[in-house]
Amino acid sequence: MSNSYKIETNCVQGAYRPKNGEPRVMPIVQSTTYKYDSGEEMGQLFDLKKSGYFYTRLANPTNDLVAEKIAMLEGGVGAVLTSSGQAASFFSVFNICQAGDHVVSSAAIYGGTFNLFNVTMRKLGIDFTFVSPDSTEEELNAAFKPNTKAVFAETLSNPSLTVLDIELFAKCAHAHGVPLIVDNTFPTPINCRPFEFGADIVTHSTTKYMDGHATSVGGVIVDSGNFDWTQNDKFACLTEPDESYHGISYTETFGKMAYITKCVAQLMRDLGSIPAPQNSFLLNLGLETLALRVERHCANAEKVAAFLENNPNVTWVNYPGLKSCKYHALAEKYLPHGSSGVISFGVKGGKLAAGKFMDSLRLAAIVTHVADCRTCVLHPATTTHRQLTTEQLDACGVGEDLIRLSVGIENAEDIIADLAQALRASQA
Repeated sequence: MSNSYKIETNCVQGAYRPKNGEPRVMPIVQSTTYKYDSGEEMGQLFDLKKSGYFYTRLANPTNDLVAEKIAMLEGGVGAVLTSSGQAASFFSVFNICQAGDHVVSSAAIYGGTFNLFNVTMRKLGIDFTFVSPDSTEEELNAAFKPNTKAVFAETLSNPSLTVLDIELFAKCAHAHGVPLIVDNTFPTPINCRPFEFGADIVTHSTTKYMDGHATSVGGVIVDSGNFDWTQNDKFACLTEPDESYHGISYTETFGKMAYITKCVAQLMRDLGSIPAPQNSFLLNLGLETLALRVERHCANAEKVAAFLENNPNVTWVNYPGLKSCKYHALAEKYLPHGSSGVISFGVKGGKLAAGKFMDSLRLAAIVTHVADCRTCVLHPATTTHRQLTTEQLDACGVGEDLIRLSVGIENAEDIIADLAQALRASQA
């Protein structure tokens, strides 16, 4: 499908274009294997000399169509779906890193991602330096080492809602010859396309707004195709022969698709973190209404944020759409159409009052989730970020009074009424 169509059109009709007599709705190819008439043809598939399907752990028609649609929405050259957002974060870095390498990461990232980097990937021998998302150019440059292979950050951090200065982080990454990987889960490509500001790789937890209905865990990695992996000797894994594929060089053979091809052919082959075709089908249903839902999420969140800002039982509110937010200027640059439906705020009375507030909600639910069509809340310090130390929580911008509110697409007046009665109850 032509990329000349607007993003709303591509949400609905991108990638899958049925031919005469074919299903109008993208079909679910629920098969692990694919038949061929000759062993020679199958062998060429295994050698990456021919494209096609032979085992769903590496590729599946349903998964590929949804990945193609997301690549189209982000403006990338290719994408690969993963079984979760965590898998996407892991693969995005591990695809170009190995033991002895180093990564610079924003400290303001999702707690699960922080633990993935700070604990699990350190066990694999990959070192991380965590920096403030508000770092100056000089502070960012000071974090790099000779063995740095990538920079990782979130466009809009979960749950502190820090807006990343994408151009600054990209400038520093490129000055040191490495790519910028950006998790764009909260804004989605509807509100921000990081490639347009210099990012090289984009990831998503598709479990969130892309799915939109809390039905399917998933993730995606999208490659811009813009990073030159041959500019230095840091990325031999892409430029030098891969002996597990008879000496193929990904950059020589696949050009701009080198990064994604390696991720599929090598990491998926060995680790197998793929989504089920059924989950990809459900994800596509979410993508079809993504533009509509994001617009409603943002409109509702703006009304709720304004209400919270003026409520005497709320001590502070962080929402990039508010003029009082320290990230409002960056939001106007990178997120001019809205940030997301997520708001972070503090209840008067601290942690105890926050608990009373959440327990008193009637419409909004307490769930370990965020960014779907239903309004929900969570106390990150005691849930998603529970494993972090006090110092690490401070670095992530997660105080003990912080409540993460994910505003849904219900009627805004009903959401506000529920919050109002719960805030009153929190002070009893």
